[in-house]
Amino acid sequence: MARREKRGKSKSSAGFNQKTGEDFLKQNARKEGVNVSSSGLQWKIIEDTNKPKPDEYSTVLIHQRALLLNGNVLKDTYQLNKPDEAKVEELIEGLQEALMMMGMGSRYKFWVPSELAWGRKGSTNKIPPNAVISFDIRLIDII
Repeated sequence: MARREKRGKSKSSAGFNQKTGEDFLKQNARKEGVNVSSSGLQWKIIEDTNKPKPDEYSTVLIHQRALLLNGNVLKDTYQLNKPDEAKVEELIEGLQEALMMMGMGSRYKFWVPSELAWGRKGSTNKIPPNAVISFDIRLIDII
């Protein structure tokens, strides 16, 4: 019986997250300075540079703050003062698109729709199904 209740709760949570995320993205898209790509990725430029941009095969050094819409912090390299090194092609689809639009040294804020992130399944116990993820990213270097 407990299994059924848990499964039911998960489904309603996924539906709630989907509705909440869609509503958020609609409202956010109307805010000044927010851009929307054809894939649905949203971004706002905090600091921009005309320096080189990574491609899908680049390895990058980034600072990032990743949050759920409810404010729960998923990762914060700014606070740890320890940037991440990542291969662009190994990141979620939304971050691949995001990083390839940034010049080295720039800082953007991104809102990644669930279908460009972890989708219907979520990830581990930190990222629920259908979650929109907010990222504050500074592209420090292309390695």
